[in-house]
Amino acid sequence: MKNKLVSFIIPCYRSEKTIEDVICEIEGAMDMLVLYSYEIILINDCSPDNTWDKICEIVKRHEEVRGYSLSRNFGQHAALMAGFNKAKGDIIVCLDDDGQTPADEVGKLLYQIEMGADVVYARYQHKKHNLFRNFGSAMNEWMAHVMLGKPKDLMVSSYFAARRYVVDEMVKYKSSYPYVIGLVLRTTRKIVNVDVNHRARNVGTSGYTFAKLMGLWVNGFTAFSIKPLRIGTLVGGIFAALGFLYGIYTIIKKLMYPDLPITGFSALMTAVVFMGGMLMIMVGLAGEYIGRIYISQNNNPQYVIRDEVEHAAKEEAE
Repeated sequence: MKNKLVSFIIPCYRSEKTIEDVICEIEGAMDMLVLYSYEIILINDCSPDNTWDKICEIVKRHEEVRGYSLSRNFGQHAALMAGFNKAKGDIIVCLDDDGQTPADEVGKLLYQIEMGADVVYARYQHKKHNLFRNFGSAMNEWMAHVMLGKPKDLMVSSYFAARRYVVDEMVKYKSSYPYVIGLVLRTTRKIVNVDVNHRARNVGTSGYTFAKLMGLWVNGFTAFSIKPLRIGTLVGGIFAALGFLYGIYTIIKKLMYPDLPITGFSALMTAVVFMGGMLMIMVGLAGEYIGRIYISQNNNPQYVIRDEVEHAAKEEAE
């Protein structure tokens, strides 16, 4: 019987000192799982260091590894989409390039796939990220629950395994703003967690800056849900009703107490500034949706592959 092929997809950014250890750990784990063959796809997301050179060196020594370099920094989710389009496996496993996601525990994810799950997410009891990243992860969890309908007890992470049909459905999404969690949730609800250990980072720092996290949150808010617009409509309706009631109250008070001096300039200015800010937020949110439609209509690419490399033996075979 033919072994199932597992495709490992790893977005790479500032990982020249860590990625080879991850590759070696995957190979060690898969050598123990004899019922599977595997391939490893490394996506260089235009890393400013020597990550691409390191990937080229790794490909020369490891026949199962292929490398792709994007023409600019498209972001982790776009890099994953590039990997999904290149993967050939029956099962696709995504993990990080920094060694914090334990590749040697991939058997736990594969076991749950074999037991019938469509997608399996690693769940960490104790994350070893810094406070900033943990806050970002918590916001991401909350957003996926509120905006995308993620079950509250399901934890999502960058370390997950998915069946082939799930990935085939995900790559049909051609918009410029991919959001992998949203694509998974709209494809299947047969998703489970497995507990794995999360490691401390030994080298370097996270590639997620505040600006990138903000971009990820905005993408999550607007990619697969119109709830923000509905919330804006609801908030606007509530304030309009409050303003109407306050206007009636003011008229009645003036009729009952005509000699009462008019006061409340500070309160009025506070209300005006607050309402003005709320209106600008809602207008900006609507503009975000319209801008995304415009960019998508112009066929802005999810990613652009600049270079690719694979083992010499495979090139000769082709």
